Amino acid sequence: MPDIDRDGGWLLTLDDTPQSYVDLDDPTHLEFEYTRRLGHLVDAIAPVGQPIDALHLGGGALTLPRYLAATRPGSRQRVVEVDGPLLALVEEQLPWQGPGVDVTAVVGDARVALADVPAGTLDLVVTDVFHGSRTPAHLTSVEFLRLAAAALRPGGCYAANLADGPPLAFARAQAATVRAVFPEVCLVAEAPVLRGRRYGNILLVGSTAPLPVTDLSRRVAADIFPARLTDGADLAAFTGRTTAVTDAEATDSPPPPDGAFSVG
Repeated sequence: MPDIDRDGGWLLTLDDTPQSYVDLDDPTHLEFEYTRRLGHLVDAIAPVGQPIDALHLGGGALTLPRYLAATRPGSRQRVVEVDGPLLALVEEQLPWQGPGVDVTAVVGDARVALADVPAGTLDLVVTDVFHGSRTPAHLTSVEFLRLAAAALRPGGCYAANLADGPPLAFARAQAATVRAVFPEVCLVAEAPVLRGRRYGNILLVGSTAPLPVTDLSRRVAADIFPARLTDGADLAAFTGRTTAVTDAEATDSPPPPDGAFSVG
């Protein structure tokens, strides 16, 4: 649906759930809070203008790949989207191709595609996969995270957009899982979500190198809907005694409560 309040703006919905927002005239415009946080992460880990190699698991309308292509020309990006008709619709109605844009989008399963990535070839792996409104179980385990870690160069960054609500059992388990694979981890979410007061998006970030937590904290706190970064001892306290998730016990993320998402 076109955004009547913004020229070039388009909203993509799936099953009445807002999925992506893109501005064809200004790909640096990130409308949704979770995409702004991913944009803040990119800006914190790589200077503007510095090309990076990125894999995006979950395509939607390719909001973040467009942002990366605009802010870091020459970046090599691959997008894996399981929904072939959706990808075809986006390519037809909201094309991303253009001069200097090196973005390849393919239809496939995220985990299968990740397993095929040559070791140590990526700077960034982003997981933003939802089947309906839930993250599939096979993308939530230690085994999956190890595939991501193997694909990254030393100091590369893994980022996952997830969603959870009270009592945050899924978020705690995912934090424990990322911490089991990466030595440096942080979590970004709005305070009411972290306090277990409502359902919302949670960004988990992992790396083998120290993360730019001071810079990222400042960026997410300055948003219209401020978020809080949690790491170190605070993240350990949030995780508590929760253990990492393996393939044998992985489950889909919990469904959102009724009314969590709506299209006006």
